[in-house]
Amino acid sequence: MLQQINTSAIKPILSSLLLKEEDNGPSGYLDMELLRFSTAGSVDDGKSTLIGRLLYDSKSIFEDQLQSVKDASERLGGEEVNLALLTDGLRAEREQGITIDVAYRYFATPKRKFIIADTPGHIQYTRNMVTGASTADVAIVLIDARNGIVEQTKRHSYIASLLQIPNVILAINKMDLVNFSEEVYNTIKLEYEKIAVILKLGNIIFIPISARDGDNVVDVSANTPWYKGETLLQLLETIPVHNTDSLLPARFPVQYVINPNNAAFQDYRAYAGRVSGGLFRVGDTILALPSNRLSTIKAIDEGPVELNEAFTPQSVSIRLDGNISINRGDLLVKVNEKYPKYSSIISLHVCWLNARPLSVGGKYIVRHTTNETPAIIQDIRYKVNINTLKNIADDKTIHMNDIAHITIKTQKALKYDDYSENRITGSLILIDENTFETVGAGMIVSDQEVYSYNI
Repeated sequence: MLQQINTSAIKPILSSLLLKEEDNGPSGYLDMELLRFSTAGSVDDGKSTLIGRLLYDSKSIFEDQLQSVKDASERLGGEEVNLALLTDGLRAEREQGITIDVAYRYFATPKRKFIIADTPGHIQYTRNMVTGASTADVAIVLIDARNGIVEQTKRHSYIASLLQIPNVILAINKMDLVNFSEEVYNTIKLEYEKIAVILKLGNIIFIPISARDGDNVVDVSANTPWYKGETLLQLLETIPVHNTDSLLPARFPVQYVINPNNAAFQDYRAYAGRVSGGLFRVGDTILALPSNRLSTIKAIDEGPVELNEAFTPQSVSIRLDGNISINRGDLLVKVNEKYPKYSSIISLHVCWLNARPLSVGGKYIVRHTTNETPAIIQDIRYKVNINTLKNIADDKTIHMNDIAHITIKTQKALKYDDYSENRITGSLILIDENTFETVGAGMIVSDQEVYSYNI
């Protein structure tokens, strides 16, 4: 399914970059901190409407965009402007009134830049939530105040836990339909706090909103005098985003060996890739895995520019002293730092994305960083009952949207970290060896760190 990205959504950012320096600082919006957040929740909880309201009230859409939404709302028979249409770009989405694919929107305020991933709420498309939330700093989980916590609330919260999303905002929506009842809000809050403890979620923030009318989205609502917290936009502008990737042990998966072998670049050999943890400096002693050969960084190139250091997530080329054999899929690490694990037996949580079930003995292709190798499903430890958050050990069949803890055996040993330590070197995908479809998204976990979510 094609990912829908509305290029007109980039206009507000482009126009903001054209602001005068004296209005926006020496470097303008380019130097502003970036926050990535995703929305999740059940069908009709108001995810797309919330984003539309956020963009509209923060004046991040143009008149022609708003007019297009008004025209579409009229064609679909709506009596009011349907702000959800700002993100629901597929024709099927507009006809059915649901979000099917992940839609990305971009906007900026004077305090921050934002990338929003609007993910589907229908259980059939839960797999898309993994895609949209995999790089998020914040997950906004919406709940319909009339319905309270439902299966999809638990499912999306579980995925947020597996993906190690550091901040979760529980937006209790449609408060206008329960007369802005503080009792309803507190009941849902207490119930979710119990789930958050079980799932070991990080920073949890609760907020009562009405996405349709804008209560507590951008402006403080007079309908909730009992709520003393910040509005949603204020939270998104101020919530701490601590990017600690550069503090991790250094990791550099080699993607490509550059060896032009021409007159202009005689004896030039560099290893291109993206820094996936920590930082590398000229002069650092590195270890090449799996060959266990030592060398020293002679130079770091970013295009035609030589750098003194490279940090996560820069894409660079690294030149080394000496001539050691390094190939695509090898991993460069720094000595005297924690080394990655190295094994062909991998334990992981998997979110199954395909209609064909996963089963013990199934053969797949594993793609991990710049490595690709055949693998077989060795064991299914358990799958998760989302309604009860209990582990089911005697059911070995994993269907689409199921979450399970499995063990795989790869033909070629992988160099990896636990997902809790490094999102890049701790994640992998499973690919069908016949159709080449991506069928599973995996988060690697050490056996001693496999937590039981049983209540």
